[in-house]
Amino acid sequence: MDVLKGFYRELLRPRQIEEKMLNLLRQGRISKWFSGIGQEAISVGAALALQPEEFIFTMHRNLGVFTARKVPLGRLFSQWQGKAGGFTKGRDRSFHFGSMEHRIIGMISHLGPQMALADGVALACKINREAACTLVFTGEGATSEGDFHEALNVAAVWQLPVIFLIENNGYGLSTPIHEQYRCEKLVDRAIGYGMRGYRIDGNDLLEVHSTIRKLAEEIRQHPEPILLECMTFRMRGHEEASGTKYVPKALLEEWEARDPLLRMEHKLLSEGVFSQAELDEIKLQGKQAIEAELAPVLEEAEIEAEEETEIRDVYRPVISRPLETQAGEKRAPTRYIDAISQGLDQAMQLHPNLVLMGQDIAEYGGVFKITEGLLEKYGKDRVRNTPLCESAILGTALGLSLKGFKSMVEMQFADFVTCGFNQIVNNLAKQHYRWGQHADVVIRMPAGGGTGAGPFHSQSNEAWFFHTPGLKVVYPSNPYDAKGLLLAAFEDPNPVLYFEHKALYRRATQEIPQGPYTLPIGKASLVRRGEAACIITYGMGVPEALQACEDHQWDIAVLDLRSLLPLDYEAVEEVVRACHKVMILHEDSLTGGIGAEISAYISQYLFQYLDAPVIRVAGMDTPIPFASNLEKQYLPWHRIESEMKNLLAY
Repeated sequence: MDVLKGFYRELLRPRQIEEKMLNLLRQGRISKWFSGIGQEAISVGAALALQPEEFIFTMHRNLGVFTARKVPLGRLFSQWQGKAGGFTKGRDRSFHFGSMEHRIIGMISHLGPQMALADGVALACKINREAACTLVFTGEGATSEGDFHEALNVAAVWQLPVIFLIENNGYGLSTPIHEQYRCEKLVDRAIGYGMRGYRIDGNDLLEVHSTIRKLAEEIRQHPEPILLECMTFRMRGHEEASGTKYVPKALLEEWEARDPLLRMEHKLLSEGVFSQAELDEIKLQGKQAIEAELAPVLEEAEIEAEEETEIRDVYRPVISRPLETQAGEKRAPTRYIDAISQGLDQAMQLHPNLVLMGQDIAEYGGVFKITEGLLEKYGKDRVRNTPLCESAILGTALGLSLKGFKSMVEMQFADFVTCGFNQIVNNLAKQHYRWGQHADVVIRMPAGGGTGAGPFHSQSNEAWFFHTPGLKVVYPSNPYDAKGLLLAAFEDPNPVLYFEHKALYRRATQEIPQGPYTLPIGKASLVRRGEAACIITYGMGVPEALQACEDHQWDIAVLDLRSLLPLDYEAVEEVVRACHKVMILHEDSLTGGIGAEISAYISQYLFQYLDAPVIRVAGMDTPIPFASNLEKQYLPWHRIESEMKNLLAY
């Protein structure tokens, strides 16, 4: 009887909070609300069924998860009003945050990506041999997303202990289910992934609780994913401005009669667990508790905007000590490709919590053989072949980070990163800024042309990410930097995109330390001194610029940026002040490239030091072609001579 009383109180709490929030919305005191009225039994039942240390990944109608896990109401109210006491310092609203203390990870607005994060947490549990279950919510609309398929496929292939819970409330905003999918039941899809699937009444709190508790117990002992479809209905609009005019009146009345709170009340009253007077008293106490928690938040001052704080919180501070080479340490001639392999091997030794993931990187050693031999040294838990699921694997990497792991994801070719773009720019990049949680992920990006590989295996796409705060982007030009920047990327708790030029793999050789060392991310290197002009470049542009200077005996400085984000503006300023004439060189297409940003910076802040206009030399504004003569024309290297002569003669 006490258990039933407790269940009822947990079911009542989110309903009463929502009713109060809807009043505040009408008063203009909160900006938006996504109602879960009618669906509370699923959230509450799931939260009560799992163990407190098990992760739950929520959507925007899962208030019952937060209340059942005793997230302080004051902090929730502050979050919804954009106050400083919330979880995101006013940077995001509603349930777009996480609370590691309560093992709750909220969504971003893009439906679906959080499902792969659940894969990552579950993978960490499996590697650690923890008997744990992870649960992730999604709506029936989001099952149309590619992220749904990828997350379920990865979980099935790797047999991860995840419950994928579909809240099927009949509508994706206003789109009814018959316009969303053609199968009779969404749970029927489970068989296609080789997993178990169940469909239950999502408005029956006791059925939800008992089902999830049973399934969680099973997969703690025998890890496997399960698809669970909970049939329910939301009684209000997708968000309040949407309304429910598109819902037939008879359908609303049918589901209103199945309201989970009213059903629970009827059960408890009919079985004599509560009297009506006791029920009324519980409701009164609940409202009073909400008012007491809300009152100080309403009086809380609006958050103050501080530019320094905003910029500082984009990145998590790097607290690990740099690795330095020791006096007398062995050095040996090392190719660019071998420096990367060596860096990965040493990173695996330095970080026992590091997991490598990518297509064909295990037994096959990767398409460029960079990871060859690592499987034999570190085992399948830590060197993992992945399905062709770029988005899910990037999400899995972020999920691993939530459990204290580091991870490396290899894009087989940098071009393929488009399939995981959302995870990088909206999940990984914004994680720390939004709610203070790090994203300890390195993404290796084999990029660049000169190998006759055509428009889908040769792109230089670093500029796509240069525009995204929260990411770090490095692009080494030589073996020494390749190893040092890679090891530094693994020391950094922020997401790092590590670009490596394929044409340098076996072309560039350099004597480098054989032990581990790091180079500072965000620091450029002056690789050639000169006074007549300077070339600012990175990646393949560095050896091409150096070769041109040697061929023509130019008195020209060459600045290797090495890191693109953050960019070393101090080094740029220093070389411009010294040389007065500037060429910016990069392989990527000219328009919108990184050179444009550097040129703008120089024009705005260093104009007085210039003796000539800044010249940009870059790839053509076309896709990169396949045929060798066309590719040579696209690439900027043959234009260095003529453009530099014009610059020197200005």
